[in-house]
This record gives sequence, C-alpha cells and structure tokens, in this order.
Amino acid sequence: MKLVLIAAGLMVSTLGIAADSPDSVTLKSKYGNITFNHKVHGQSMSCSACHGETIGPLAPLGKDRGHAICLDCHKKGGEGPTRCGDCHKK
Repeated sequence: MKLVLIAAGLMVSTLGIAADSPDSVTLKSKYGNITFNHKVHGQSMSCSACHGETIGPLAPLGKDRGHAICLDCHKKGGEGPTRCGDCHKK
C-alpha cells in the first residue's frame, strides 16, 4: 500500500511540474539563440527524453550535449530542423 501511495504522489508531483512548464524556451548560444516550443515537444515525448532524471531546467548544454539531445533526435525522428541556421537565430 505504501508503494502505491508513493507512486501516486510522484505522478501527481510530476504532472504539477509539467503543467508549470513554459510554452516556449530559449537556449543561449554564441552562434545564435535557440527558441523552441517546449509545449509541443512535451506533448510528443517524455520529459526524460531531454531532461533525463532531472526535473526542471536543464544544466547549460554546450554544443556537444545540445546536439546529442536535440539534433540527433531531429535526425533520427525525421522531424525538426537539422541545419545550423534553422535553430540558431542571431
């Protein structure tokens, strides 16, 4: 019974965090900021696809990690921008 209550509590707390997440997110980059629709991404994949086990904002990504999370997913899924200027806007 305790396990069920703990699991239910985690689900409710995660839903509350998801409801408070922003519609749009801008990631800072020296090559031009990247703004994307967080709400659309959140509806099509799990939070952990980008955030891992962390709940809340990601740590600064850097080029390698950003490309591993975003660009690789766009290429594998066949959706989303894959050219530099499509994401990085100056």
